[in-house]
Amino acid sequence: MHAQQRATLYFGLLAAVLVTAPLYAQQAAPPAGAPQASAPPAASAPPAAAPAGAAPQAASPASATSPNQVSASLGLYVFAAKEQTAQQQSHDESYCYGWAKTHSGIDPTNIKPQAPDQQTAEQAADSATQGARVGGAARGAAGGAVIGAITGDAGGGAAVGAAVGAMAGGSARRQARRDAKAAANQQAQMSVEQQKASYNKAFSACMEGKGYTVK
Repeated sequence: MHAQQRATLYFGLLAAVLVTAPLYAQQAAPPAGAPQASAPPAASAPPAAAPAGAAPQAASPASATSPNQVSASLGLYVFAAKEQTAQQQSHDESYCYGWAKTHSGIDPTNIKPQAPDQQTAEQAADSATQGARVGGAARGAAGGAVIGAITGDAGGGAAVGAAVGAMAGGSARRQARRDAKAAANQQAQMSVEQQKASYNKAFSACMEGKGYTVK
């Protein structure tokens, strides 16, 4: 009797386990479509230490100081003979720029030629050659008359000679005007160069007084 009861109880418990096991499995499994927890990311490895004795990385060099524009605009080379700094040289060049302008009376940015202009030169050439055309006509008429007398037509020869002489006189006048214009241009250029040299001399004297070599 007892054995039969134990067997009945054993099979009842086994049946209960078989029935409830799928329910526990469904409750433990996550629902379909639910996000699954991902494993935490692995910690990144620390950066490798620099080897012992390695030289530190060199810093980028500072930008070079731009050359001073005052001396460069004048076509001069300035050397800091007493090892003046670039900032000090810039200050000294600015000072000497104004000093030279005051003492020379020349503005290097606005130099005007001190020579007769082209129109004045042409007028002077016209005045100097105003008798060339008349004189040429008279000389041509005289020569033409002589030639005409030989050929039997003194009047016609004089007329032709006068025309030729007048043309020659006019040509000489035009050439004189061209020469005067070229001479005026040359004098104007020389005047500008002389004023530049005079100003640069004053600027150089000031800079040399402050301990610079100027060429």
